[in-house]
Amino acid sequence: MGIAFIFPGQGSQQVGMGKALAEAFPAARAVFAEVDDALGQKLSTLMWEGPESDLTLTENAQPALMSVSLAVLRVLQQEHGIQLKNHAKFVAGHSLGEYSALAAAGTFSIADTARLLRIRGRAMQAATPVGTGAMAALLGLDYEQAAEVAAEAAQGEVCEAANDNAPGQVVVSGHKAAVERALDIAKAKGAKRAVLLPVSAPFHCALMKPAADAMTEALAQVTMHAPAVPLIANVTAGPLTDPAQIRASLVAQVTGTVRWRECMAAMAASGVTLFVEIGAGKVLAGLVKRNVEGATGISIGTPDDITAALPQLKI
Repeated sequence: MGIAFIFPGQGSQQVGMGKALAEAFPAARAVFAEVDDALGQKLSTLMWEGPESDLTLTENAQPALMSVSLAVLRVLQQEHGIQLKNHAKFVAGHSLGEYSALAAAGTFSIADTARLLRIRGRAMQAATPVGTGAMAALLGLDYEQAAEVAAEAAQGEVCEAANDNAPGQVVVSGHKAAVERALDIAKAKGAKRAVLLPVSAPFHCALMKPAADAMTEALAQVTMHAPAVPLIANVTAGPLTDPAQIRASLVAQVTGTVRWRECMAAMAASGVTLFVEIGAGKVLAGLVKRNVEGATGISIGTPDDITAALPQLKI
């Protein structure tokens, strides 16, 4: 049985995440302390006590989600001897989750990952004035249809397919007026639903170019190692192990499409049958059934989740 460790993206955050891990395991506490120190901020207090409005801010949500994922992984390693290089064929992460995946695989240190995600979160938020961009989910259209909708809706503005999450679940991103036009065009082309998403900026489209420039600079200054297992990259949907190629893909990912459906298909084609979501929420595990017939998805984000998952991970 092939296993892939996958890491959630923004939107999976919630007040209280990681608290039970910290209370139960010294290894988890050490991760949260490491992130707090790296950022010079008690991010862990914000995660466990709120307010939710502050946790949801992109610059906080991104390193917070990474810290929960790495806390889970450290517990699996130190308490149960589950080493990523021995247990997983691949790692992958959805958008910011790609940084969590790389930290898990040893490409980045946890401290550097926290600082990179703080820079990334701030840069993505600052790339466009508040209220000028939007994202929308188009349900019931495939990727090619959604891309056609986006192109038709652009009309000189930006509107692009941002996330190809699963068959019939594609997110478009761009200027607010263009995305609103996409809603009507999608419905006319047979979408089951087309709805605006509650996001603070239009991620994964050309409007994020200033954030891509910021990440080019930030990533150039960080030490990177080859990952312990290959990363299935968002923008290529193929395996990467070379740090220079990974760096380039992380920059391209800021403005590029998250090709999650194809990432899942690539891992399944290489023999993965168990997808283990490491961190907060259950979004990615929920997408497994929609993307890979016959595969299993489980989520590990709490001490109880760890106990429940151990029989499947002990290979």
